[in-house]
Amino acid sequence: MYKLMQSHLNFKKTIGTAAWLLGRAAVLAFAPLLSMAGEASLSPQAESRQYDTYQGLIMAGYQGWFNTPGDGAERGWHHYDGNDGFRPGSCTIDFWPDVTEYDKTYPSPFTLPSGENARLFSSYDPETVETHFRWMEEAGVDGVFMQRFITEIRTPKGLRHFNRVLASAMEAANRHSRAIAVMYDLSGMRPGEEQLLLSDLDTVAQRHGLWDRDGNPSYLYHRGRPLVAVWGIGFDDGRGYGYAEAQAIIGGLRERGYSIMIGVPTGWRQLSSDALPDPELHRLIEQCDVVMPWFVGRYGPEEYESFLPLIEGDMRWAEEHGVDYAPLCFPGFSWRNMPGHGDSRQIPRLGGDFLWQQLSACIGLGAKMVYVAMFDEIDEGTAVMPVAREVPVGESRFVPLDEGLSPDHYLWLIGQASLMLRGILPLTPHQPQRAHDYRCEQISCGKIFLQLAQLFYPFKVANCDPERIKQHSLSPTF
Repeated sequence: MYKLMQSHLNFKKTIGTAAWLLGRAAVLAFAPLLSMAGEASLSPQAESRQYDTYQGLIMAGYQGWFNTPGDGAERGWHHYDGNDGFRPGSCTIDFWPDVTEYDKTYPSPFTLPSGENARLFSSYDPETVETHFRWMEEAGVDGVFMQRFITEIRTPKGLRHFNRVLASAMEAANRHSRAIAVMYDLSGMRPGEEQLLLSDLDTVAQRHGLWDRDGNPSYLYHRGRPLVAVWGIGFDDGRGYGYAEAQAIIGGLRERGYSIMIGVPTGWRQLSSDALPDPELHRLIEQCDVVMPWFVGRYGPEEYESFLPLIEGDMRWAEEHGVDYAPLCFPGFSWRNMPGHGDSRQIPRLGGDFLWQQLSACIGLGAKMVYVAMFDEIDEGTAVMPVAREVPVGESRFVPLDEGLSPDHYLWLIGQASLMLRGILPLTPHQPQRAHDYRCEQISCGKIFLQLAQLFYPFKVANCDPERIKQHSLSPTF
């Protein structure tokens, strides 16, 4: 299977970044004229939509933790820097973001092969978050879980940063009609800080109207209530908190009326492997509405087929206990620039075949919802947002974008999988081939617009029916 996927890679790599940029430039050049003519709009305003259930959606995790000097957050190169600051030979990221479309970027201590400075974004800037949500809408990615790390929100600067990122995301989610939900990451939490989490959520709920369907229609509901995720319960890795703190959090969320997604280790059902051997975990899961196991790094393309029986068993257990199940998919893995992981295993992306192997398998097994790790996680190399093909040179080693792919390819794959999850497109075992690189919903099927765009960037438009788009999908790509 693994060898077949590698040979399939060579067949499918037909559209490159140059064509993508040319098509995009042509569309941008003619958009003003066509908008005046009333034929098409480059970025049509997404209709406001309420999200009543996680079912039928593929959601990604969103870290939002990157800072740069000069961004106003006073956190330096946060989550970019290594043990010896941020410089060649000292960093924590394995992928370099493609910053072509960002409105605001910052110079870095790294240099591209061309001799130009390699620039970076800051999550603190609202423009960054806006760009990310625009990409989600363009590709048909349903939405994201916004991370709030206990270790971050316990400090004034960390709290200020994540409050600003969340505020930007809430606005962008509604502007682009993407689903959004809050996820608390308990990693590094100390006993007693469960009350910090609950107090923070009370503030977030009041500030952003989590219970106000009209004021914040993009906030994700599930089983009739706002969904809040809590990640990091039951892991056998020496955490400083235990099931007593987890119960306090889950009990507090239930008292407040929230729907709850619990993030657990891979071995949660069998209480083995990376999970604590204590059945209390099952009792906690039964108090929640969705269970999401953490699979990142647990398998590669060669092992995934043998991993499927575990997912099938998870799904049966969840159904028998009245809990919804959200399997996790990830595009690949790499964290060799992370201190202490220089010789760690890299899980290849295979040009999107590995991600599609997981997405198609989970949908084929009957998954009703999916979690993708992650939108912007360039630290561990799981980011599905556009990353750079031309990466900095020097002591640090960066993984470039797969040859022959458009920068938005992984987002596009998730959008296609979302359509298949909802039954709009037929499920395929191999990743779909892109008929064109510029989404048909962006150009709204305007005839003049299409003709002008095709003069500069020929592409095939298939099944591009505006009524079908409006009826079946949040922002589909055909």
